Amino acid sequence: MTGRKFFVGGNWKMNGDKKSIEELATIMNNAKLNPDTEVVCGAPTIYLDFARSKLNPNIDVAAQNCYKVAKGAFTGEISPAMIKDCGVKWVILGHSERRHVFGESDELIGQKVAHALECGLGVIACIGEKLDEREAGITEKVVFSQTKFIADNVKDWSKVVLAYEPVWAIGTGKTASPQQAQEVHDKLRQWMKANVSEAVANTVRIIYGGSVTGGTCKELASQKDVDGFLVGGASLKPEFIDIINAKA
Repeated sequence: MTGRKFFVGGNWKMNGDKKSIEELATIMNNAKLNPDTEVVCGAPTIYLDFARSKLNPNIDVAAQNCYKVAKGAFTGEISPAMIKDCGVKWVILGHSERRHVFGESDELIGQKVAHALECGLGVIACIGEKLDEREAGITEKVVFSQTKFIADNVKDWSKVVLAYEPVWAIGTGKTASPQQAQEVHDKLRQWMKANVSEAVANTVRIIYGGSVTGGTCKELASQKDVDGFLVGGASLKPEFIDIINAKA
C-alpha cells in the first residue's frame, strides 16, 4: 500500500450551464462515493461560485486556470486569491489545451504554479506528449522537461498532484494502455527521485488523463503508479461516479 490517497478530478472544460451543473451536482451529491478517494470538479470560471454552492462539501472544486499575479490590469484573467474567495481550493495548470491551443509556455506555467502554491491553492499540474512526439520516441524527454519547469517552482509537494495526459489520447477516444500509462508514471517517479527527493517521489500523486471512461478506469486504477484520474468528457456524465469508485 502506497499511502497515496486516490484522486479523481473532473475537468468540465468549456461545457455546462446552471441547469446541467445543478443536475450533475444532484447526481454526485446523492451517489455513494468511495470515501477513500479525493474528488475535485473543475468548473468554468464563471460557474466556480455556483458549482461550489451546489456540490456537497466532500466534493472539492477546481478552477481550470489562473494567472501568475494577485491582481492588476490583466483583462479576462483570474487570480488564486479570487479562486479562494469563491471557496475553491484547487486549480488546474498547464493543461495541454492551455499549452497547445492558447500557447502557454513551460515558463509561464511554472510561474503560475509558484504563485498558486504561494497563495495556498492546491495545483493539478498537467504534462504530456503529443502524438508526433510519442512516435518520435521522445515522450520521456518532453514530459521530463515539462515536469522540471513545474518542479523548479514547487516548495511544498503536498499541495501538488501531477496529471500525466498524453495529448494524443485527450478527447480522441484513444486511451494509453494501462501498461503505457504505468510505464510513464513509473519513469516520472524515477525522475522525481533523482531530481527532487525519494520522499517526494514516493508520496506525490501522479494521475492519468486521456479519454478515461467507466470502461477503462478499473484496469488503469490497478496499476501501481496510477494514483487517480483527470477526466474530461466522462466527468459530465453519470459514469463519472464509476470512475470515482474505480478503486472501491
